[in-house]
Amino acid sequence: MAKEYVLREGAQFQLFSEAFKEGEVIPVKYTCDGEDISPPLSWSSPPQGTKSLALIMYDPDAPANTFIHWVIYNMPPTLTRLEEGVGSSGAREIPGVGVQGLNDFGDVGYGGPCPPRGHGPHRYYFALHALSAQLTLRSPVTASSLLNAMRGKVLGYSLLMGRYSRQ
Repeated sequence: MAKEYVLREGAQFQLFSEAFKEGEVIPVKYTCDGEDISPPLSWSSPPQGTKSLALIMYDPDAPANTFIHWVIYNMPPTLTRLEEGVGSSGAREIPGVGVQGLNDFGDVGYGGPCPPRGHGPHRYYFALHALSAQLTLRSPVTASSLLNAMRGKVLGYSLLMGRYSRQ
C-alpha cells in the first residue's frame, strides 16, 4: 500500500499501482531491461480545491544526484489513473492526460528504472501532487522548474515507492 498523507481530519490522498505494491520490486516490464513503459497508476480523490495534478518519478539512490525518470503536470483533477504505457510515447502533450517534461535521460516522458549493474536495489518514488492551480511553464520543463512553479500551490501529495536492481 502506498504511503497515505492526511490532508484534513478524515481525508486521505492515496497513490497506488496494480503492477506493484509499496516497497516491492517494480516488474522488469517497466524498466530498461524490459519494455520500458510506464506502469499503471491510480489514486484516490485529491483534496478539495485541486485544479491540477503533477507527478514526478525519481531515484534518490543514483550515483551522482537524484535522477528524474518522469515529469508530467497539468493533469485534470478529475483524472484518477494513468494507464500503462501512457508516458512512453515521447509526446509532450497527451490529450486528456497532461503535459510531459524532460527526464534526466534527456527525453520527454517516462524513462524506466535502469540502475548501474552491480548496485544494490534502488528506490523509485512516484510523487503525485495535488495543486491549487494549472501551471504555465516554458519548455523544456524539468523537475526543477516544475517544483519551483508548484511552490505555494501544493494542497496535498502522496508517494508510492518501488525498488529495482539489475542482475
